Amino acid sequence: MKILKVSQAYHPFLAAGGPPTKIRAIATRLAQHGHRVTVLTADLGLRRNGDGPADLELNRWGWTSEEDGVEAIYLQTLARYRALTVNPGVIGFCREELRAFALAHLYGLYDLLGPRVARSCSSRGTPYVVEPMGMYRPIVRNLFLKNLYHRLLGDRLMREARFVIATSEQERRELAADGIDETRIVVRRNGIEAPETMPEFRRFRERFGIPVDARMILFLGRLVPKKNPDILISAFARWRANAGTATRAILVLAGPREDANYARQLEQQSTELRLGDDVRFTGPLYGEEKWRAYRDADVFVLPSQNENFGNTAGESAACGTPVIVTDQCGIAPWIDGRAGVVVPCDVDAIENALSSLLSNPRLREQFQEGCARVTRELSWDEPVAHLESLYRQCVEETPAR
Repeated sequence: MKILKVSQAYHPFLAAGGPPTKIRAIATRLAQHGHRVTVLTADLGLRRNGDGPADLELNRWGWTSEEDGVEAIYLQTLARYRALTVNPGVIGFCREELRAFALAHLYGLYDLLGPRVARSCSSRGTPYVVEPMGMYRPIVRNLFLKNLYHRLLGDRLMREARFVIATSEQERRELAADGIDETRIVVRRNGIEAPETMPEFRRFRERFGIPVDARMILFLGRLVPKKNPDILISAFARWRANAGTATRAILVLAGPREDANYARQLEQQSTELRLGDDVRFTGPLYGEEKWRAYRDADVFVLPSQNENFGNTAGESAACGTPVIVTDQCGIAPWIDGRAGVVVPCDVDAIENALSSLLSNPRLREQFQEGCARVTRELSWDEPVAHLESLYRQCVEETPAR
């Protein structure tokens, strides 16, 4: 089957968060199963990115490369505002290339690539599915613009999709509550990729000067209001005050500064709470450095007010590090009481969870043992097989073009 995947961001642009890694994981596995997979995406600066694909070639749309059996087409970017890009090449691609694909899978919302491909699919009778990745319900920022997007582009895109993919039961409920036809919503969870080999202990601590005997609390993700690192800073400050000076602890906030003003607010908050060097802003961590951070942490915290899944919590579990997640994360049912604890999204609850985990070695050991079981359950095998079945259904139900 020839499959088109469409995403605003794709590998190697990992600063966009989880989607590039997730889409790559799915695409490469589909290719291993014999499918021909093309990812259509935006060029977010390949010529400025030294870690880009080695086999880049120019084509009439922009750049193209092939890795692990997956073709990636990076459309030339004419203009960019935050994550939004203008890529005129999508029009020609749809006109000349779309007919070759059996179906399209669109990831995310609030871009211009998905709606253009969706409209071409509808006019040609090519089925497509949409995976909003937790973006459908406008929250936190740019609410006016997001609602305008839905009125102008998003409503039609969602309405004409054959299926809408939710990555958790929580996201399914949100989509249904927001008016998506429940008969078209399919729940297909995310998977987790563990590192091929576990990194050595203490490598991350050595790099950032974190004492071996200090408790290390880790947040890894984009520094944005939706993920609530400010709540974690407050909870950490309270826990540290109650634990006393005899207990040394370091809070590591690792992630790209997508919102510069918000990042400065976090730094100011740490200063006002007199946390000093006990809060470390490391910047984004990728590849081996990311796994080293998970490995050296005593506990990982995902304090988000809304996560359609929460892959970072699963990655932490894959490294044997217990996690604290809020009950607003789709991954919570897998974590709860097995690889960590699930708490309400507030400062008191996170402080209490930190106190419980960091003061109870036996509880941490119990969760460390549970991490391995959760990791096995969250492999990509089942989700990819589910997608293949869904794709076949889309194609079989579509009249011959």
